[in-house]
Parts: sequence; structure tokens; C-alpha cells
Amino acid sequence: MKASRIAATGVVAASAVLVLSGPAFAHVSVQPEGTAAKGGYATVNFKVPNERDKASTTKLEINFPAEHPLASVMPQPVDGWNVKVTKSKLDKPLEMHGEKINEAVTKVTWTADGKGIQPGFFQKFPLSIGALPEDTDELVFKAIQTYSNNEVVRWIETQKDGEEEPETPAPVLALSAATDDHHGSAASDDDADAKESDDAKAAANASTTEAASTDSSDTTARVLGVVGIVVGVAGVAFGVLAGRRRTNA
Repeated sequence: MKASRIAATGVVAASAVLVLSGPAFAHVSVQPEGTAAKGGYATVNFKVPNERDKASTTKLEINFPAEHPLASVMPQPVDGWNVKVTKSKLDKPLEMHGEKINEAVTKVTWTADGKGIQPGFFQKFPLSIGALPEDTDELVFKAIQTYSNNEVVRWIETQKDGEEEPETPAPVLALSAATDDHHGSAASDDDADAKESDDAKAAANASTTEAASTDSSDTTARVLGVVGIVVGVAGVAFGVLAGRRRTNA
């Protein structure tokens, strides 16, 4: 009797360990390539795993936060997917590069034109976005994932302080501190061009200096050559005169 109870207890305990140690279900997430600095631009990837064994993901809809509108959103082509960018008018216009923007992107939708994301795989959907807001530390996107069996999963729940992660959390993009460079990698290219320009100027100055040095050396050599000739002629003349004096004597 005791042995049976011990065995049963062991089975329950083992089952509990398996449940607690099992992998958490993956969810739609967003990560920047590099950093996403406030006030700047960034390339971000929405990572979408397929969590079904017998259905493929055929559609992804990303809704942008209305409280922090983004004027510039450009998708990168993804093989096997069609993309649609939806814009809406803003209640309060944005100012971008000295111009007023009356509309912003509110939604981006990818639809598979093939098999989509099959079981056991994931797909990344890249976007170039900006200018990122400077009055918040994060952007919360709401994602809707549709499967080939018409099942819809809404990744729209927000994380609350002090509580466990919700079952279907919304993708959250963390923003880093603002920098002097608001154009991300574009500034790196400018710095590289500036460096190349400085290097070119330095090379030109070096060539000029070298040329001047060469000209100076050539001039010096010529002067010394002329002096040598003059000295030689003077020596010959002196010798001839000395010989004549001896003969007359």
C-alpha cells in the first residue's frame, strides 16, 4: 500500500517537473537591427513563429500605436509574401524635416501568396521606421496572426508591472537614449565619406610637399653643378697662367 502511494506520488512529481520545465510557447516579437534610438530611424524585424502542427501562418497584421504615430514606414520585400501599407489622417499633424505631415502609417499587412510559414518554421518581416518618438521608452505594436485553417491569434495584451507575462503579449520595441545622429547608419556613411575626403586632402598635400621637395632638390643639384663647372674652369685657367709664368722665367 505504501509502495503504491510512493509510486503515485513520484509520478505526479515527475509530471509537475515536466510541465514546469517545458519550453514556453513562442510569440510574435519585434527587435531592432542594432539600436532604436529616440528621435532617429531604425530597421526592425517582426519575428513570427508558427505554433501549429497542422496549419501554416498565411497572414500577419501589425497595428501601429496611435499615440506615437510614425510618418515614415517602409517594408523590405519578403519572398512569398505581398505587403500592404495603410495610412490614416492625423488629428495633429507631425513635423518632419521642416515639413508638416498630415498622415501616418497605422497598419502593415503581409499576406502569403504561397505556403506561408509552415509548421516548425518562423519568418522575419523587416520594416524601416521613423522618426521614433522622444517622449516614450517603448513602442507597443498589436499583431494579428492568421493561420491556413482560419484560426486567428491576437497578440495584443500589454505587460503590466508586477504581473506575469500575458498569454498573448503584444510585440514591444524598446527605445534607447537619443543620440546626436538621428539617421542611424546614414551618419556612418557620411563619416566614412568625410574620412575619405580628409585622406584624399592629406594625400594631395603630401604629393604637393613631395613635389616641392623634389623641385628644391633638383634646383640645388643644378646650382652645385654650375658651381662645380665654374670652379673647374677657374682651376684650368690658373694652371695655364702658372705654366706661362714659369716659361717666361
